[in-house]
Amino acid sequence: MVLLTQELTNLLDIMKFSKKSSRSNVLTESLSSLKQQANGLLTKALDQHVTLAVTGLSRSGKTAFITSLVNQLVNHNKQSQLAFFEPVYQQRFIAAKRVAQHELHIPRFDYQGALSSFTEHPPQWPTPTKGISQIKLAIRYQPQQSLLKYAADMTTLYLNITDYPGEWLLDLPMLEQTYEEWSGHMLTLLEKEPRAERAKPFLDKVKSIEPFAEADDSLLAELAGEYTELLHYYREQLGLSVIQPGRFILPGELSGAPLLQFFPYPSFERIDGNEYQNAASTTNIGMLRARFIEYKERVVKRFYQDYFKHFDRQIVLADCLTPLNQGQHSFADLQDATNLVLTSFRYGKSNILSRLFAPKIDKLLFAATKADHITPEQHQPLTQLLGQLVHSTKQELQYQGIETETIALASVNTTKAGKSQYQGKQVPVLQGRRITDDKLITLFPGTVPGQLPSAEQWQDNSFNYVSFAPQTSISPQQTLPHIRVDQALQFLIGDKMA
Repeated sequence: MVLLTQELTNLLDIMKFSKKSSRSNVLTESLSSLKQQANGLLTKALDQHVTLAVTGLSRSGKTAFITSLVNQLVNHNKQSQLAFFEPVYQQRFIAAKRVAQHELHIPRFDYQGALSSFTEHPPQWPTPTKGISQIKLAIRYQPQQSLLKYAADMTTLYLNITDYPGEWLLDLPMLEQTYEEWSGHMLTLLEKEPRAERAKPFLDKVKSIEPFAEADDSLLAELAGEYTELLHYYREQLGLSVIQPGRFILPGELSGAPLLQFFPYPSFERIDGNEYQNAASTTNIGMLRARFIEYKERVVKRFYQDYFKHFDRQIVLADCLTPLNQGQHSFADLQDATNLVLTSFRYGKSNILSRLFAPKIDKLLFAATKADHITPEQHQPLTQLLGQLVHSTKQELQYQGIETETIALASVNTTKAGKSQYQGKQVPVLQGRRITDDKLITLFPGTVPGQLPSAEQWQDNSFNYVSFAPQTSISPQQTLPHIRVDQALQFLIGDKMA
């Protein structure tokens, strides 16, 4: 308002002292300047900057999703399949392009490298990202319903997309835990199957160390390495999802740092509480506690302060099919991990002041990925299954006024759906190239439970979903085939482009 008042004052002065012959030009230039500044203020006030966070546990498809989303927007043409994205459907979408990001300390999302994987012969899945990255888009469109249509014929939405591992989110609950509380929680997991058998030798070694003896740095580093190996085994071999600390398996620039050389201590009931509280950081137990606290402050808390609290839109990607293949323990662990992730978000309904100065997540999309790995009539059960996984959290969010949605999507469609004759009946089938040997196969992939599987279903071992490779190479100017990425776009940013 102050800026507008000053501009009007300047305009009056110009009109008063300019020569009569030049008044028309000056007036036109001043009005143009005033309109540009008014547009700038109005654009900011109406929230034309959106920070979208994309997360999910490893192999949930974050890299493929971001690549596909960017690709659909920057390569949009008449052949694009974005029918459910209203700016396109209503012919108000003009164009989008990548622009330089403001956060120079955050690695750039390698869109070009990821896209090139799909242009290879044969096409490949892109290399998954292992840390935080960002990409920024400028999306030009014609406003239809907002105040912006009175200020300009077209305007721009700036979309900041941040990609980060879901494993890092699993660490956020640690902020509210002491070292002994965290150790107790981890011990509960490690002493139950499917973790218990593999964890027993490690726990026995930890129980044998003298907690109040002078710290043996090499021994602690060795045991921390064994604990890290356990976490890798649980995730990669057993398909488990609750992995803490998350940076142990995705250390990034912290690889090899003493900060990551701690582990849960399983024998707090055997030591004196007062002695523990007074233990110096030069003892084994004191050093483990000190490293745990330092990890919370330097890694977990800093992640929240630097990145997490600035997000205002969020999509959580979940691969439900792989845990179904890997069994009941894997699926139950996915459910626990999903709840851990969701309880960590800073939610709250935004108003105009909070949008300008303190962004909060006010829209959350749950997306079940790999919808192309099942036949189309199974998409609804897959959506319902994910809905069951996040039911309690979703109910709480809706009570708080947060808009949520659950969909099934495929960021890159790798199969063709059709019908085949089997014993005189039409059976839905998929055709695609199996990722293990690139062999073209046609199969009925089975059904998806629309609710959490029963004990009988687990005993039948009826889940066996095949993983597929990308279908055919595309040119850099083409758009990737997808399933419901347009619906994701509509939910996440469609209201900002009304």
